[in-house]
Parts: sequence; C-alpha cells; structure tokens
Amino acid sequence: MNRSTLMVIAWLWVGLPFAYGLYQLFVKVVQLFQS
Repeated sequence: MNRSTLMVIAWLWVGLPFAYGLYQLFVKVVQLFQS
C-alpha cells in the first residue's frame, strides 16, 4: 500500500464514524421537532 491509499483509509476511519454520529444527531433533532 502506498501513502495515498493509507491516507484515504485513515480519512474513512475517522470520517465514517463522525458522519454517522452527525446523522444520528440530525435524526434526534428532527424527531424532537416533530413530536
């Protein structure tokens, strides 16, 4: 694996859980406003 491949993997490793957390937060906010 070259350096750019490792960079992509590292970004996904950090970015995917972060994006998932933001998505969960967004869903909770939407549910709060709907109820």
